[in-house]
Amino acid sequence: MLSHHLDRDRGVLTLAPSGSLRSADFAAVAAEVDPWIAEHGALEGVLIHARAFPGWENFAGFLGHVGFVRDHAAKVRRLAFASDSPLLAFAPQVARFFVRAEVRHFAWAECDAAAAWLAAP
Repeated sequence: MLSHHLDRDRGVLTLAPSGSLRSADFAAVAAEVDPWIAEHGALEGVLIHARAFPGWENFAGFLGHVGFVRDHAAKVRRLAFASDSPLLAFAPQVARFFVRAEVRHFAWAECDAAAAWLAAP
């Protein structure tokens, strides 16, 4: 499961996984952010706030995740990971190969600092 919130004033999307990721999770996020991106051109940032990476419910969940990244990677200015998980701490180095966005890692407790960095000019 993936909860999400789009801060429409700042153009920052927060994603918070709480269970195995499903294809429907990414479809729901796309349904909310795509109209905003169509109007504004890009998101200022995406914040992934996760204690740990929960994995995917099934192969369809994996494909939904890959498709979401493929369709939205060029439309994000900055990407922040807020997590104390060693795997997610390493994620920015991997993400740089797939996205044009500026990418940073923050500790789990630094979620507010990550959101401020994403919205900064």
